[in-house]
Amino acid sequence: MTNTIQWQIKSFKELSLDELYDFLKLRIDVFVVEQTCFYPDLDNADRHPDTRHLLGYTHSKEQTKQLVGYLRILPKGQTYENYISIGRVATTANKRGQGLGHQLMQQALQACQKYFPQQEIKISAQEHLEKYYNQYGFIKISAMYLEDDIPHIAMLKQ
Repeated sequence: MTNTIQWQIKSFKELSLDELYDFLKLRIDVFVVEQTCFYPDLDNADRHPDTRHLLGYTHSKEQTKQLVGYLRILPKGQTYENYISIGRVATTANKRGQGLGHQLMQQALQACQKYFPQQEIKISAQEHLEKYYNQYGFIKISAMYLEDDIPHIAMLKQ
């Protein structure tokens, strides 16, 4: 049984090697293995000095910690010229359906306001998650397009 999630937000240079390994493994487990999506994950955006990595860890009674949720927040000019962006949103399979994704998004939006106040956020969302992102004020602004052979839509939060 795990306790509450401990959230932390870090720049690339603040990450420990273990944290870097943890989030790369989670991203590969979710996107490459589960979704069979082969894409160039290491795109240099992770190490941009203004990129923020949001990590959510649980701690067991045995004092082992597990990364259960992750995303990155990219500054303007990385994914979109005029918008900040949230991407690589991932949770572990064994924690899904327990509200973790909602906690992750709430933490992300707080971090966006802290590090990028009053800036619009644009995301490339998997199409089936449109209603999920609508709950957080994101509005669909494009037709469906394929990104790595997965249906996506562009969404904007003002």
